[in-house]
Amino acid sequence: MASNCVASRTQQVSNTTLTRRQNALALFQDYAEKALASGTSPKGLEQSFAATLQISPSMWSQIKSSRPIGDKLARQIESASSKPSGWLDEVRKESVPSAVETAFLELALAAWRSTNSAGRKALREHMKAIVANAI
Repeated sequence: MASNCVASRTQQVSNTTLTRRQNALALFQDYAEKALASGTSPKGLEQSFAATLQISPSMWSQIKSSRPIGDKLARQIESASSKPSGWLDEVRKESVPSAVETAFLELALAAWRSTNSAGRKALREHMKAIVANAI
């Protein structure tokens, strides 16, 4: 019985960690899209986003990849982003792809369709390498 409680609690912590990370990344995506739409250069966006959250760029990098967002940091991020307390903890539905994401998907599909099996294999391997480095 005790092991079930521990397993359930572990799963809950894992889900909270994942939810907070996904929501923090959604905040960054929104921030980046607004900045780029206003003509801001993409260079330095992550550093300026980290500054708005009142964290170091290194901390933001860790959050994106693997560092769990604790309660105190979650409330800080919410406050700095003008979100209500608990916002980072709420599971959200997948959003509709943005215009930039749709353009990328169309480009990827065109590349996929315009090449042979060796090209498709190379595309697949390249994408896997990018994802592996992002994790």
